[in-house]
Amino acid sequence: MRPDLAPEHVRPLTPDETFRFRCHPGVACFTDCCRELELALSPYDVLRLSKNLGLAPSAFLDKYVLVEQAEGSGFPQAYLCMVDDGRASCPFVTAAGCLVYPDRPGACRTYPLGRGAFNTEDGVRHEMHVLLTEPHCKGFNEGDRQDVIAWQKDQDLAFYNAMNDELLGILHHPRLTDRHPPEEHEEEIFLFLYSLDSLRQQLLNGSLPLPFSITKNERQELATEDLALLRLGIRWLDYVLSRR
Repeated sequence: MRPDLAPEHVRPLTPDETFRFRCHPGVACFTDCCRELELALSPYDVLRLSKNLGLAPSAFLDKYVLVEQAEGSGFPQAYLCMVDDGRASCPFVTAAGCLVYPDRPGACRTYPLGRGAFNTEDGVRHEMHVLLTEPHCKGFNEGDRQDVIAWQKDQDLAFYNAMNDELLGILHHPRLTDRHPPEEHEEEIFLFLYSLDSLRQQLLNGSLPLPFSITKNERQELATEDLALLRLGIRWLDYVLSRR
C-alpha cells in the first residue's frame, strides 16, 4: 500500500518496525473497540466461536451472523451481528471484557494491526501489515515496543493466519471474481466452509458423495474433527470451482 493512498490513521508497517500497544481494563477506552464496528468472520472464526459457545455451526450462523454479498464477488461475507444497544456492541462484550476471549476472531487478535495476504502466479505467498492508530484508542501509550512477529506470537495468530491463507485460492478464483458470478456459489460456499455440521451430516449419510477419494482414516476423522472437515470443505470447493 502506498503511504499517500492509505486511509487516515492507517500506516504501512515494515516487518522489523516496532510499535507500542497494550489493551487492558485499566485503559480508559477498554472495550470501545468492541462497539460500532463491522466484524467480518472467517470460516475458522465461525468454527472456533461455535465450539466455544457449544453451538452447532449452523445454529451459530442463524443466531449471530449476517450475510452480505459484495457486488462483483461470488464470495459471501459473514458479519457478526451487533447488539441494538445504541452503540452497536459485540454480543460477547461485557464491562469486564470479552466472553469468548480464548476463541475471539482473528481480526480482534490482530488489532491494532491489519494484515493482507496474496499469492503470486509463481505460488509464492506475500503478506503486508498496517498499523491502525485510531484516535479513540489509548492502548498506544501502553506496553513495550514490539514488532509484527512478536505481536502475532503474543496473540496466537499463526494458526488463524494459516487457515485464512488456505482460502486464498478460493477467494481469488476466477469464477468468484467475475462481474456476475453464479448465485449457486453462495450456497455451496456456506455449506463447504461455514455450515460444517450440515456438511458432515450430508457426507456421512451419503446424500452428498465426495467427488474424490480419501483414506479410511481421513473419513473417520471427518466424523468428529471440525478442523479436518473445514480443510476438506476448502479442498472440495476448490475442486467444484475448478471443474465448471
